[in-house]
Amino acid sequence: MSEYTLKHGVMVTSGQKPHIRDVEVAGEILRPAGTGVALDLGGNSVVYPALINTHDHMRGNYLPRVGPKPGSFYLTWLPWDNDLKASETFTERSNLSPEEIYVFSAYKNLFSGVTTVNDHFPQGFNREILPTLPIRAILDYGLAHEASSYDLKWGEGIEIEHERAVQNQWPFITHLAEGFDQESMDGVKILERLGVLDNHCILIHCIGFSDEDIQKVAKAGASVSWCAASNMFMFNVTCKIRKFLQAGINVTIGTDSTHTGSYNLFAEMHYARDLYQRMYGEDLSARTLFEMVTINAARAFWMQDRIGALEEGKLADILVLKGRIDDPYENLASASMEDIELLTLAGKPLYGEIRFLDILGGTLPAGYTRITVAGRPMFVIGDPAALYSTARKKVGFKKVLDFLPFEPEAL
Repeated sequence: MSEYTLKHGVMVTSGQKPHIRDVEVAGEILRPAGTGVALDLGGNSVVYPALINTHDHMRGNYLPRVGPKPGSFYLTWLPWDNDLKASETFTERSNLSPEEIYVFSAYKNLFSGVTTVNDHFPQGFNREILPTLPIRAILDYGLAHEASSYDLKWGEGIEIEHERAVQNQWPFITHLAEGFDQESMDGVKILERLGVLDNHCILIHCIGFSDEDIQKVAKAGASVSWCAASNMFMFNVTCKIRKFLQAGINVTIGTDSTHTGSYNLFAEMHYARDLYQRMYGEDLSARTLFEMVTINAARAFWMQDRIGALEEGKLADILVLKGRIDDPYENLASASMEDIELLTLAGKPLYGEIRFLDILGGTLPAGYTRITVAGRPMFVIGDPAALYSTARKKVGFKKVLDFLPFEPEAL
């Protein structure tokens, strides 16, 4: 069992005032270790719980985006799906295997400080792939595609999937009100009629919610995954986010796939905050954003006993960022891929500066490679540079994927 201590970092976690303290890891768990490697952060780094992305379609992370014709927007998600499958992006993406796209998706999340994500597809699509990825893509969830007659009929039906989620203390995850036709607008009522609107629900997008829908969702204790960039790209509108927050809804943030959304969670946080300012003429606080991508997301996944906060007994999912801004919440809200110093999953380093190799025994072990990010030599689990090079060979040109912060040829 590996033990190590990150000393003198500014620790940021829910329910506590940020302060300089040591973060101790024993095996997979945050707890007093007492022995092992000690790495001094010198008060210059900020230590957060690793981030959580509540909505991704990991088979769909490729660029460029596919959207409506210039000057127009979609009424529902369905015409977008048709446009995607007829697009050059989709044809180009098809040169890569599903397994390769999933690994790219894992790195999209990893390079933005994310260790836990939901891949919103039926487990029959992803059950064999997700456990092989370098991050935690949850497998324990019930789901539907949407509550409409023309949805994609994922899972075994809303009521069965929801019952399974309740029995197992899992989330039940579905798109809802992703559009403005009558069926989309009736999404909350449909869940009510089926008797499944409750605190197990993670409702994605919710752009067509009425004020009455918002109050019903708040009363039920359901969570919402806000995907601001995807919403605006496809529909030129997002959910009534200020009313959601005022109603006390547990709001989280999702990236959606890069076919419509931001290229990673850092970019999504930046976009969401800027959009909120443009919509309401006021700031969405950096602390609120921090909670959306940590403890709120953990609650939505029914995993708050394991992740989302730096507390003794929880999994050692840790994100260390450069301390560029004195306010540690603002430091996260403005962060980019170049600011990550260390990322761990259940105590295991996934990505970091070479100085943190001591946690791995001082040398690069099997299963890790080196890359260069913003002039810094970094170690990373797996071999994303080889994957990047392979993808470029398969598509026949120097493809750029904005969620990868390095050039493989420069290694």
